[in-house]
Amino acid sequence: MPFFPRSESAASQPSETTSRSARRRFRSTGVVAAAAAAVLALSACGGGASTQSADGTVELRFSWWGSDKRAQLTQAAIAAFEAENPKIKIKPEYGDWSGYWDKLATQVAANDAPDIIQMDEKYITEYSSRGALLDLSKYKIDTSKLDEAALNAGRSEDGLTGIAAGINAATIVANPAVFKAAGVALPDDKTWTWEDFGRIAADVTEKSPKGTYGAAAYGTDEASLGVWLRQNGKSLYTSDGKLGFEPKDIAEWWAFLKQLSEKKAVPSASEVVEAEAAPLDQSGLATGKNGLAFWWSNQLPALEKAAGADLQILRFPSKTGQAADSQLWYKASQFWSASSRTKHPEETAKFIDFLANNEKAGAALLADRGVYPNSAVRAAIEPKLTPADIKVVKFIDQIKGELGEAPAPPPKGAGAIQEIVKRYTSEVLFNRLSTEEAGKKAHDEMKSAISK
Repeated sequence: MPFFPRSESAASQPSETTSRSARRRFRSTGVVAAAAAAVLALSACGGGASTQSADGTVELRFSWWGSDKRAQLTQAAIAAFEAENPKIKIKPEYGDWSGYWDKLATQVAANDAPDIIQMDEKYITEYSSRGALLDLSKYKIDTSKLDEAALNAGRSEDGLTGIAAGINAATIVANPAVFKAAGVALPDDKTWTWEDFGRIAADVTEKSPKGTYGAAAYGTDEASLGVWLRQNGKSLYTSDGKLGFEPKDIAEWWAFLKQLSEKKAVPSASEVVEAEAAPLDQSGLATGKNGLAFWWSNQLPALEKAAGADLQILRFPSKTGQAADSQLWYKASQFWSASSRTKHPEETAKFIDFLANNEKAGAALLADRGVYPNSAVRAAIEPKLTPADIKVVKFIDQIKGELGEAPAPPPKGAGAIQEIVKRYTSEVLFNRLSTEEAGKKAHDEMKSAISK
């Protein structure tokens, strides 16, 4: 079971239940970059396909990715907005993660971008730096009650090009039933180290039926690498858009994964590859084949539903055994962004303001995209949340005083990093490359990807 099966990244992803098989079809940012760049070559006149009728009614297009459940919740929020704003109609456009970015890149290149765009952290810099996104700070959007770190994640030298739709955190989710069956106590996530993680996971594997492992393997998403680097005084990216680590740093990360694999604390290489193709509801954690797995916090409700049992959110292990040294952070699960070519920026901003600040929007969307960034809305909708959602909200609140500094945003080209990480993790696990060789090759490819 790989780490962070979606960008929320959704999200994506992650957040979010997109299958890994869909993510296999995901392409690197070359297509996105080329198509987004095309917007600069287009005539400055004209814009997207939003329309205005003779009676003054404006129609705005709104695109997002996600599950059928997300579509239902989002359309309920649209209905609430339209009830308060009868002269603004919202036309929904949605699909799954696998085709979303190719479609958006094509629309941008054709000067036909949706007015409101659900944007991901990996691509917001790509699109905003090429002039494809509206600077929302120039419009009437109240940001006074939004989490500061999540708000700043949408800022850049190009302005405020994204308003966080939700916040989440990198977590480890435990299946207590697996631990109980193995007769192993759940770890104390306020004090455990990486050595504890490996020992406990190996102990669960040893005391469980064949095919059940103490933990899922990490290494198929760059987020796990980011956490590891932060705990070692490095970073995935620097503020000036470069890599914030050296080949030896990622080599050490893979070396620890190799140790876990050799101790059978995590699945074998072939099992990791097989798990990569499994949807969330067939993941090792959900099916009781993993005691621990790496997920974004907002994925807990879907995992609990799939598992049919209570699951527990844990902090990451640290090098020191101190929770504050876990170096977690609040991540914007997705952003509300707008096309710079919208013909109706005021109405577009009004809708984004509604999504971010109106309790009716919160009552419709609940925690599907993560914990609501607006503190007042979050408090208002808490009685409507499921027990699993409440667990997530409490976890997000509990770690507030332990958070590290927010990481630098992904630079242009960062969408290619996940595939690079995933590919070299496979090379290491199958012993086709040493950790040092993989570290050097991966670092070179990553450096090239973000320097184009």
